[in-house]
Amino acid sequence: MPAFARTAFIAALLLTAGQASAATCRDPAGFEKWLGDIQQEAVQQGISPRAVQAGLAGVTFDQSVINKDRGQKVFRQSFEQFSGRMVSSYRLKTGAAMLKRHAGTLSRIEQRYGVPAPVLVAIWGLETDFGAVKGNMPVIRSVATLAFDCRRSEMFQAHLFDALRIVERGDLSPAEMRGAWAGEMGQTQFMPSNYVTYAVDFDGDGRADLLHSPTDVLASTANYLRGHGWVRGQDWSPGTANFAAIREWNKSQVYAQTIAYFASRLAGNATEAAASQ
Repeated sequence: MPAFARTAFIAALLLTAGQASAATCRDPAGFEKWLGDIQQEAVQQGISPRAVQAGLAGVTFDQSVINKDRGQKVFRQSFEQFSGRMVSSYRLKTGAAMLKRHAGTLSRIEQRYGVPAPVLVAIWGLETDFGAVKGNMPVIRSVATLAFDCRRSEMFQAHLFDALRIVERGDLSPAEMRGAWAGEMGQTQFMPSNYVTYAVDFDGDGRADLLHSPTDVLASTANYLRGHGWVRGQDWSPGTANFAAIREWNKSQVYAQTIAYFASRLAGNATEAAASQ
């Protein structure tokens, strides 16, 4: 085979392999029937037919979600590289301002859940720039697509049912539930099952709203950390129980280290500011 033909042949094989790796392991033509079965199962699980109908009406398969799922890369950045990029002067300055703006709320949250303000504000800043960048993909469509796909069906079916429970209890409407491609939503990016388990109505308006209420966002994040082993009054440096709780927030060692580092920077800056007054 001539060299140019061999090159073209190899390129064609690589293209085919790339297309195959981005494809779902089920035929998207079967999505509508599968969704009908999911509707029945959701009702059998005790979710109201009204919430099921409202949540799943018009939901379609989204190939772009599969493409993103298949296109994930192994995290390769070092802590120094990642934290240097993520803990920017903008985030430090804005984080300090948020500590002041929400000081009363953060104090009440620490009294209730034991999690200090700098940790919560660090997570808030790293996840969505303090609520500015939450994602705009329909959450129910994303988790339904990933539940239909056979790679992690069971996990995402649980998230899909819990997304319907969020609708049922009135925390968010289906139209409001927009977030990142894998279904993370809100100002600190809760998956639906974590939303159902840990979201709290801390502002007292009758619903746990992690998209619009910073008070609910910060309290729910603290509730999550407490539920994963946070120890009141202890620090959060690597090797501690509290750092292990941060690892439960994000399994990446580098990301968890960056949360801890950012929180320490915020705490140190707050201490210096108080001492100078």
